Amino acid sequence: MPVEQRSHDTSNGSLPYLFSPVSDNAKQPAPLVLFLHGGRDRGTDLNVLLKWGLPRFVDSSNSLPYVFAAPQIPEEQTWADRADDVLALLDELIASQPVDPARVILAGFSLGSAGIWHIAALHPDRFAGLVPVSGRVPKTLEESELAVLKDIPVQIFQGGQDKNLPIEDTEHFVDRLRKVGGKLISQCCLTAIILLQMRYTAIRSCNSGWFP
Repeated sequence: MPVEQRSHDTSNGSLPYLFSPVSDNAKQPAPLVLFLHGGRDRGTDLNVLLKWGLPRFVDSSNSLPYVFAAPQIPEEQTWADRADDVLALLDELIASQPVDPARVILAGFSLGSAGIWHIAALHPDRFAGLVPVSGRVPKTLEESELAVLKDIPVQIFQGGQDKNLPIEDTEHFVDRLRKVGGKLISQCCLTAIILLQMRYTAIRSCNSGWFP
């Protein structure tokens, strides 16, 4: 189902985003996957997001059991700069689409992963799960902020051969999560990827998505 290109007006300017509705024959209200792109995909052309990753998968899928949205920020900004606008977009999608507010998944790549930790730490009650991929944790994130995330299911994907982010950095962060009460239920260590899940709560797989 080809994605739509939309825009959400905010006090900080427009926030363009890709959108795909849930399939008509899927159970509703449905989960929402909100995806934050990486640094190289910043700009004003939403087509850039469609070249790879989750947006490309969604664009090429015939139907999905969840609502999907992927906003885009300008080149000079970070997701921390637009955190309030991301939450405003989330509220708009919940109000206008058949979205279950208790099943919102925040996913992101690289710069988007840093955005995940920042936004979720500020609003832990808004998200049912976090999926950061190949991304650093903001150095400004304090232990007290990590502690509010300990009850949210998290899956961290990190390439073992990633030259920009050593696997040791990810392992160190997992240790920090454990120290604040995060419970590591399963861990799969491969040459290319570490898959970590914090606090299992009846997660099931729907195509490429994970929903509690």
